[in-house]
Amino acid sequence: MTAKRLIQLAALGSALLLGGAFVFQALGYPPCKLCLWQRWPHAAAILLGLVGTFVPARWLAGLGGLAAATTSLFGVYHTGVERGWWEGPTSCTGDGGGLSGMSGADLLSTEGASGVIMCDEVAWAFAGLSMASWNAILSALLVMVWVLALRRASR
Repeated sequence: MTAKRLIQLAALGSALLLGGAFVFQALGYPPCKLCLWQRWPHAAAILLGLVGTFVPARWLAGLGGLAAATTSLFGVYHTGVERGWWEGPTSCTGDGGGLSGMSGADLLSTEGASGVIMCDEVAWAFAGLSMASWNAILSALLVMVWVLALRRASR
């Protein structure tokens, strides 16, 4: 397979993963802050893939691999937050800082949630793995495709 085809394949993989994230969002699974972090590198990989369709350069494949590795690492980090292996951002995990800064009216309010989607709660899982875990695994596979494209691209 040529470098150009591998670049297109890797970009398609990111497009499918990003598209899947938007489908889940449309089905009622809003993304948390860490989920959103995982989307940006996929968008970058898609753009690099589009450029790589016309210019299958070695540096494009390298940047694509870096984008896929970045989202994979974000997925690993998010998985660790979900499983309690380490702490995540205080803005979307745990108690969000406790009761400090809340007034009596805030504490007694019966209105719905503040709209913050918790990063340390698994919204959906398949085969015991969360969406973040699947993103980490599938994005790591995309890294391998980008690396293969890098090796086959002209210098």
